[in-house]
Amino acid sequence: MTDSQATAAPLGTNPTAPAPEGARTAADVVTPELIAQLTRDVVGAGRTANHTPLTGEKLADLPESTPEDVATAFERARTAQVAWARTPVKQRAAVLLRFHDLVLQRQAEVLDLIQLETGKARLHAHEEIQAVAVAARHYGRKAPAYLGPKRHTGVVPVLTKVTENRQPRGVIGQIAPWNYPFELSIGDALPALVAGNALVMKPDTETCLTALWARDLIIEAGLPSEVFQVVLGEGPVVGPELVKHADYVSFTGSTRTGREVAQGAAARLVGVSLELGGKNAMLVLHDADIDKAAAGAVRACFSSAGQLCISIERLYVHEAVADRFVERFAERAKAMRLGKSLAYGADMGSLVGERQLETVTRHVEEAVAKGATLVAGGVARPDIGPYFFEPTILDGVEAPMAVCTEETFGPVVSIYRFTDENEAVELANATPYGLNSSVWTKDSSRGRKVAARLRTGTVNVNEGFAPAYGSVQSPMGGMKDSGLGRRHGSEGILKFTEAQTVATQRIMPLAPSFGLDDEKYAAFMSTSLKVMKAFRLR
Repeated sequence: MTDSQATAAPLGTNPTAPAPEGARTAADVVTPELIAQLTRDVVGAGRTANHTPLTGEKLADLPESTPEDVATAFERARTAQVAWARTPVKQRAAVLLRFHDLVLQRQAEVLDLIQLETGKARLHAHEEIQAVAVAARHYGRKAPAYLGPKRHTGVVPVLTKVTENRQPRGVIGQIAPWNYPFELSIGDALPALVAGNALVMKPDTETCLTALWARDLIIEAGLPSEVFQVVLGEGPVVGPELVKHADYVSFTGSTRTGREVAQGAAARLVGVSLELGGKNAMLVLHDADIDKAAAGAVRACFSSAGQLCISIERLYVHEAVADRFVERFAERAKAMRLGKSLAYGADMGSLVGERQLETVTRHVEEAVAKGATLVAGGVARPDIGPYFFEPTILDGVEAPMAVCTEETFGPVVSIYRFTDENEAVELANATPYGLNSSVWTKDSSRGRKVAARLRTGTVNVNEGFAPAYGSVQSPMGGMKDSGLGRRHGSEGILKFTEAQTVATQRIMPLAPSFGLDDEKYAAFMSTSLKVMKAFRLR
């Protein structure tokens, strides 16, 4: 789209993307029939509702679950889990592969729901389609290998035969956030389900239609409906009840709430995985390609309006290239088209609600009041929708400005200049968070060396977050206050299982036998241990 095609906006603000002719509306998408279909199995007799941030209007009336409803959901899931766990893993994996195909065939349906519930641009909504499809394909292909019996060397080779089995934990309790309601609901559920567990999910109420659509689709792909239960309600009411009943808890959300979830799980001695907050840094080294880095910064900072745990909020730029980088980054940020249509064409959408808008506004206004320079953005756009805020770049940010250390979770990034690479690494690591980071340089080897010094669970060289997150054979998660455990890869599925070792002893026991007394048996074992070391047995 050319500049002339973009709708004129107030002076000094981002242009708006025009709505294409015949674009669908919320009423076209969220029909009474769809609501009835998606909520038919939700356990809850109360009533609540969700809303679209694009206009602030109500989307749907919904069931609301009580603590007793949560207990009922777990009872149903626990009963169904027994038969599901007995289903051969290849058959369980085949459900994921069919689900993969259905997602791609019917993506337009869920793209509309994601946009309506989160306010994000359609291209950013499609990132969720990509992530879920990749995860479904990966675990659909690799689950039998991840979960199959493993042979290990016994304490005495030949005499001791050892097999490691993987048993499902039982019923997984999953608390999913609002910002990526497709990927962080069903995307995290896939490995839990294929591992033979049942699942009770509490999605965020404001984005639950997306999660319920995903549940509906995987049931169509062959998952028994009772295996996957959904409860809805306020986090402080429903969340603790979910932790109270689960055999393992999967949580994505804030660090503060994550601590509470971990404490509740620890009190019951059940496992937990947590992906929490971040204050992610991007390092632009002196030899970086400035144009590519500026374009990459737009993706890294403003995807889903910055409401992404792994998006960039701190930009460290070498002094030698800082002015050129800031100029080109600002040009790109100011040219971004804001829009709310259920169609491609907008570069950025809305914040999700009033709370996010208040945080973003507070961080920007306080920073400017304390001396920071507004390079781009910095203003709300109620002319587009109630929670739109322009992509914002701040220069000259210093402590104790809140935006310097607190997670903003919005389209706001701060620029910091450095002269020494060691200094940049030290500054990037100077945060209690450790989720994601990014390094830009023309020297890939150098980039990887710098990456290894950063204390984050994922690091991307010459991109913001997508390569590490999308490489699902590798683990993804946070260090420090950014969480516990990992999603993706072997760790992302084995965490939903219990390891069981079965050892079979043959020919002779591990005790004095064949006429050996204690002393001779001890001497025999000592000699055997020396021989095993000599033969480099592990």
